Amino acid sequence: MSSQKETKYQNRLASEKSPYLLQHADNPVDWYPWNDEAFEKARQEDKPIFLSIGYSTCHWCHVMAHESFEDAQVAKLMNDTFVSIKVDREERPDIDGIYMTVCQMMTGSGGWPLTIIMTPEKKPFFAATYIPKETRFGLTGMLDLIPKIQDVWTNRKIEVIESSEKITSTIQQLSPGTPGEELNGHLLSSAYEALSARFDPEYGGFGSAPKFPIPHNLLFLLRYWKTTHDKKALQMAEQTMQAMRRGGIYDHVGFGFHRYSTDREWLVPHFEKMLYDQAMLVMAYTETFQATGKPEYEQTAREIIAYVLRDMTVPEGAFYSAEDADSEGKEGKFYVWTEDEIRQVLGDRANPVIELFNITKEGNFEEESYRRKTGQNILHLKVSLPEESASQWETDRQKLFAYREERFHPHKDDKILTDWNGLMIAALA
Repeated sequence: MSSQKETKYQNRLASEKSPYLLQHADNPVDWYPWNDEAFEKARQEDKPIFLSIGYSTCHWCHVMAHESFEDAQVAKLMNDTFVSIKVDREERPDIDGIYMTVCQMMTGSGGWPLTIIMTPEKKPFFAATYIPKETRFGLTGMLDLIPKIQDVWTNRKIEVIESSEKITSTIQQLSPGTPGEELNGHLLSSAYEALSARFDPEYGGFGSAPKFPIPHNLLFLLRYWKTTHDKKALQMAEQTMQAMRRGGIYDHVGFGFHRYSTDREWLVPHFEKMLYDQAMLVMAYTETFQATGKPEYEQTAREIIAYVLRDMTVPEGAFYSAEDADSEGKEGKFYVWTEDEIRQVLGDRANPVIELFNITKEGNFEEESYRRKTGQNILHLKVSLPEESASQWETDRQKLFAYREERFHPHKDDKILTDWNGLMIAALA
């Protein structure tokens, strides 16, 4: 019996170095890393490739893994229909870059987990991001999608091949081969006007939800202001950075920025923390302090650095890649607070903190699946922290931090990436 069980699948990720691939080493899916063996097997067995790209701290990658890749029913369908390949986008940004372009061209959007189905010759004919196990919310689920793909591959293969050839040809035409225009004042003005048109005058940032920090845009605005003396450029950068620093996208208890805000107001973040965001935001807040002399920007830069040196630094001196959004299977669980917890930790000091950081009994953080309040709160400020409150808040913050440290911590991606380390070193310099 045991030998039969062992031959049901052979997951080949256990010997990989990537934390993301190792997270999938126990899946019942017959995963391959990206290698010639996988593509040769697909050719020999005449199967399409199921390519799944993600990274170890990606929340929706975890959701799809729990729903589908750890599920025996889905795994059997995948093993019967595809040769399945897992790629860590941080380990192989070259592969991710190609197929993300495919996804954006085919669907109009992108993200992770990135799902590509392609021929054994690496020519894609289907692209998506997160796919649920079962069809819901207008998204076709894996249990319905895989039989459809199998039917099309078996009975309409000529159409599939023709489609994949057209997609591949289009992508090749998009590939950078010609030099861009010479950088000039007109292009800089066009970039400024584009940002100005998308600026949110009420909440700062650009566009609507979701909102990303995009610090290189802020750095551009600072330089544009310095060059042209256009006060609106500086005002847009300042308003955005003040709103982010007050919002739930900032970790007020442990410092550092979460990856992006799911809403227009910067309140509810996607909770993962990336090294490159910390590095670029240190640069942005430092340069804004240099431009304005306002101490709030210096303090924010120093706090981000304190977070990185405390939680993201290898004993030998390099920097880890990221921290997960999830702990104990729930996004944000490490970071959110009930009113009762605040009262338990702070005692007589609870009321001022509850008022200052907009904590309520019903909470402001909704349960993901059912969109209902859970009593959990994301700490955020409506106005910048009053100077007279700063000293007392630091004492309160340290108590909350010590309490939070006892919680189950999110997973840390301990990859050391040269380019991201270079950014952080530049930010510190």
